[in-house]
Amino acid sequence: MNAQALELSDNAANKVRQLRESEGNNDLMLRVYVTGGGCSGFSYGFNFAESVNEDDAEFMNGDVKMLVDSLSYQYLVGSVVDYTEGLDGSRFIIQNPNATTTCGCGSSFSI
Repeated sequence: MNAQALELSDNAANKVRQLRESEGNNDLMLRVYVTGGGCSGFSYGFNFAESVNEDDAEFMNGDVKMLVDSLSYQYLVGSVVDYTEGLDGSRFIIQNPNATTTCGCGSSFSI
């Protein structure tokens, strides 16, 4: 897999560093995935992982590793994972060029 197929923004990497420090665990990695559902057909998910699965693609920003499983990868190629703080709260977001429609909250999409 092309190591640059997905990008973890500096903002997102910095947030992961902050969360790792607050948890006291430098092994934490950001896992990004796609699941069925949501108002547009697919939903994005984020969690933290301590280990890499066999089918994971790995993407780096400095010392921060982002993992994407092989099923989710096909929907996320070319995407940028970012972190935003604003009036509507703080969250990880995905700028996905493959999404043809998205919902207002930005957490679901269709292809």
